[in-house]
Amino acid sequence: MRLNSQSIRHMSAGKKTPQFAKGAGIWTSAKGAPVAIDQAINQADKSRGLAFAITNEKPYRWGEVLPYFWLRDNCRCGTCINQDTRQRNFDTFELPEDIGPVRITTNEAGLEIEWSHGSHISFYRWDFLESYMKGARPEPDDVPFVYFGSEGHANSSIEIEYAEFFKDETHAVGRLTDRIKRNGYAVVIGVPTESAKPTEDLLRKIGPIRETHYGGFYDFTADMKYADTAYTNIPLALHTDNTYFTDPSGVQAFHLLSHTVAGSVKGSGSDLGGQSSLLDGFYAAHIMKEEAPDLFEVLANVGVPYHASGNKGIAISPDELYPVLEYNTERNIMHRIRWNNDDRGVVFPGGKYSIMQWYKAAAKWREILARKELVYWFQLKPGNLLLFNNYRLLHGRSAFVGIRRICGGYINYDDFISRWRNTNYPRDQVLKQVTG
Repeated sequence: MRLNSQSIRHMSAGKKTPQFAKGAGIWTSAKGAPVAIDQAINQADKSRGLAFAITNEKPYRWGEVLPYFWLRDNCRCGTCINQDTRQRNFDTFELPEDIGPVRITTNEAGLEIEWSHGSHISFYRWDFLESYMKGARPEPDDVPFVYFGSEGHANSSIEIEYAEFFKDETHAVGRLTDRIKRNGYAVVIGVPTESAKPTEDLLRKIGPIRETHYGGFYDFTADMKYADTAYTNIPLALHTDNTYFTDPSGVQAFHLLSHTVAGSVKGSGSDLGGQSSLLDGFYAAHIMKEEAPDLFEVLANVGVPYHASGNKGIAISPDELYPVLEYNTERNIMHRIRWNNDDRGVVFPGGKYSIMQWYKAAAKWREILARKELVYWFQLKPGNLLLFNNYRLLHGRSAFVGIRRICGGYINYDDFISRWRNTNYPRDQVLKQVTG
């Protein structure tokens, strides 16, 4: 939104309601629709705020009314916002509820308001007001998801050389996190295998490694150190990890350091079993929504109990029951998959949906997960570090023989997204998206 080519106009104040002089200036929306300021204000005065036209033709179609109180609360000046910490510097609720402007000035850059309370002056850039006048807020995470099936992604779209992280760490981490964000997974190739330390150090370049009841960074074999099927050599069906946490981990990493048999220094990999599988859960959810929208709604609304209680002294479950498919209806996109039939407790929906409706929906979901064209099978290799989005992808493995040494860890989703933002976008753009 910007002022048209006319000169800057000012607004003088009456005792209560600001008034415009005859021939007041013109505001234009981002689409270029000219609107006389007095028309905008007169429209908005009914709800004590400013409104903007978002159409070119009369009668104008009005955008969201931005209340005066909201505008004052979101002043961006150095007095109101600490420019180092980006935190608010004043108590919003000490402002009078009926606060209003005594003067409004517009120019090509934005809108200036002098307030009736404390004679404070605020300035708002048009690009700050833009999305709000349309009734929305900036969304930093709207990047297209690239779905995959049984062929996986092309190597060129997921692989990154380990050496790149020592040439330009910010660039390399940016590429890595963006590939996980868009494609669901990425692979760092050429990671040293003499010890687990290089893998751990690399993960910490993305964010803090999450501590759980299994520890933090893991380096293990199938020794049943913990009472979980991950610590066995049996096959694991497709699942997401941490279904039993209120906030499941966002990124999971696996690095196969070695796979050997007794008396052998090397294992041949595929002949020993232990193939890994990945499935794009967002793609599977999209398919289910298309093929069985009624059953999709069941899995998107019925909360399911999950637990981790195999180890002595441990009994973990989420703070509430979350559905298998967490769907953002406002943005019309998937938010998170939460599925592990092994960790599932007793489902008893009640309310709108019956028990058997949930089982029917879960059976349809399971049938989609079993489709060969959706499951990507591959062999983990020493030196290749796999990282994937645990909110989106399901993973599993086939049974194996011999001794597999795996290392890796969990990273919280918020830490991952923060690193993705700050290595892929300028800082001012990040702050605009995050703080408004």
